[in-house]
Amino acid sequence: MKRAIISDIHGNLEALRAVLEDIDQQKVDAIYCLGDVVGYGPNPCECVKLVRDRCSLVLLGNHDQGALFDPDGFNVGAEKAIRWTRSQLEQHDRMPRNSADQLSDFLGELPRVHAEGDLLFVHGSARRPLDEYVFPEDIYNPLKMEHIFELFAKYCFQGHTHIPGIFTTAPDFISPAVPKTGPKQEQRLQLPAGKAMVNCGSVGQPRDGDSRACYLILEDDSVRFRRIEYPYDITCRKIHSIADLDNFLGDRLTQGR
Repeated sequence: MKRAIISDIHGNLEALRAVLEDIDQQKVDAIYCLGDVVGYGPNPCECVKLVRDRCSLVLLGNHDQGALFDPDGFNVGAEKAIRWTRSQLEQHDRMPRNSADQLSDFLGELPRVHAEGDLLFVHGSARRPLDEYVFPEDIYNPLKMEHIFELFAKYCFQGHTHIPGIFTTAPDFISPAVPKTGPKQEQRLQLPAGKAMVNCGSVGQPRDGDSRACYLILEDDSVRFRRIEYPYDITCRKIHSIADLDNFLGDRLTQGR
């Protein structure tokens, strides 16, 4: 089965559309979304609808949960964005013509974990599926890594940090080096024979110094990390025009940070 795995869209409609257009050209069997469809970005409702309509699997992310309930553990800017996002979802759902199209109901019914054989899919980590970060520097925290690796059979696919790459039991972190020019803006990496955690990166808010949207394609025992150009300047201007969204949330898109 050939799967496209996306995560951390964060209300960035321009990035999501560009990634879905690229996925359509890859002829995948299914699209899996690992959460955080909303939060930070200016088009939460449109992104929820697209993900709902296009993805075979959608998991709950911490920002999705924050938009439904009282946000917990967010910084001031993120919390302000979450509350604005909630207002947009509520405004959509209150409209009579959307009585059968309740976006909050869709988000509220999302699972936190999905397992298929020896594959596990989460937003954060196998230990805390909703909100645990596993950063590249955690390879220097062997106790944390050992505890997490014990919790799944072979491969765990996750998002949340917005940093793509593969964690091995060595421990090591393999970061994809995707060319910025040329016909193939992707890198194929072989999955290790042993266990691995695979972060698919972020569609809507990359934080690895690359402004291009990121997702991966899982096929057999390899993954292809793909980087997709999109008009982030449009998203940035939208954010700047909304008082409840910090300008930094738009500015950071230009640098992938």
